[in-house]
Amino acid sequence: MKKILLYTIAWAAGLFLITSCEKETPGGTATESLAGEWYVTVVAVDENDGVLYEDEDLYGIGHFLLDTYNTSSNSDTEMWIDDNTNFWEFKTKIKVDLATQTFQATDAQNEYYDCKVTISNGKILYGAATTPSKMPADSIVFNVTFNDDDNVEAGYWHAYRISGYRYTGFKNDD
Repeated sequence: MKKILLYTIAWAAGLFLITSCEKETPGGTATESLAGEWYVTVVAVDENDGVLYEDEDLYGIGHFLLDTYNTSSNSDTEMWIDDNTNFWEFKTKIKVDLATQTFQATDAQNEYYDCKVTISNGKILYGAATTPSKMPADSIVFNVTFNDDDNVEAGYWHAYRISGYRYTGFKNDD
């Protein structure tokens, strides 16, 4: 008799749990329109934003992956930008404007090592890039300087321009 009572209680509890569960649809993050993985390159620019050494791959880096993602506070006014130690080893919080799809930072603390990072003219342009496979993709572009960069201090260039397209995951776009 005890077994029948226990089975009945277990069945009722199971039925209650199944019928009381609502399916939740996960939401996005506050900065999801700017967040992503980006395949980018670096060039040096002068004070007038003109490209220097256009045919030269600075530091022999080529293309690399850069990430933009939300902060743990899920704020719609800031996010992380992270080169994943592929270029200058920088990861810093940037201020974002979702309405204009722009971002910037002034003397922001680098999280990888003690250095200040300034990012200007940052923007995301929807569908403005063309991938190597000739498909449209979102574009990212910004200028960045580091307070420990001897080349800028020596006057060789004014800043680095990092630009590229949203990573597609397709082999032909790597």
